[in-house]
Amino acid sequence: MDNKTVYLNGQYLPLNEAKVSVLDRGFLFGDGIYEVIPSYYGHLFHFQDHLTRLENSLAGIRLANPHTREQWLEILTSLLDASENQYIYLQITRGVAAKRDHAFPETIEPTVFAMCSNIIPFAGRENGVKAVTMDDSRWGFCNIKAITLLGNILHRQEAVDQDCAEAILVKDGMVTEGAASNVFAVIDGILVTPPKGNNILPGITRDVIVEIAAKNNIACREQPITLDALKSAQEIWITSSIREILPVVELDSKAVANGKPGPVFETMDQLFQAYKQSLS
Repeated sequence: MDNKTVYLNGQYLPLNEAKVSVLDRGFLFGDGIYEVIPSYYGHLFHFQDHLTRLENSLAGIRLANPHTREQWLEILTSLLDASENQYIYLQITRGVAAKRDHAFPETIEPTVFAMCSNIIPFAGRENGVKAVTMDDSRWGFCNIKAITLLGNILHRQEAVDQDCAEAILVKDGMVTEGAASNVFAVIDGILVTPPKGNNILPGITRDVIVEIAAKNNIACREQPITLDALKSAQEIWITSSIREILPVVELDSKAVANGKPGPVFETMDQLFQAYKQSLS
């Protein structure tokens, strides 16, 4: 078992010594939230934006933030190895209750867990990946980064079963997001991504791409994308904190454009990598 150091409820300890009660509401109900924060060159990427999303997720499930931003920075930075590109996984549950009851306990301490892992580059950045569309059957609060991810897991596994890297989800004929990613498409020469709302997670990488596009005169819009428009798009990308930007070259067993990563992706990927290095 990996004996790397993790953080659990105020203590740094080996992973194989970290234990959580079976009465923890995260285990019993999925009553909690999580955050994933990349670290490049020893610096947490867009740390304040990730904490804003963390705070919004906590507010969404009516759970008080157990630490200040300064305390979070100290807790999480202590887990990093500055010589590696890594990511922090942070999970907060409502905590351990005296009994199993759906209603929130009146007095309870949250369970806080964090660990750090090396970022392993995803295959597909060079040549692109396959994706498949499917109906979005998840719950109505996808903007909360909740640990109740069964719907996402089932969608993602269905994609994997079809030899695809991702499931691109569709609700009422409109593209929402990937099972574990945000979605971009180049339509009529314009970079488009679905607008924020309860149907999608407000991705940090998504927002960075929108900002980079604005600063580099790349036409970009946040607007709804129909399934038909996606299927005729010139380029399709999926984005996330760990995958960064991956081009989709095949959708529903059909090539996207010429079946190769497109020129807008090539430009954006170069700009994104340069932006990462500029923060070091």
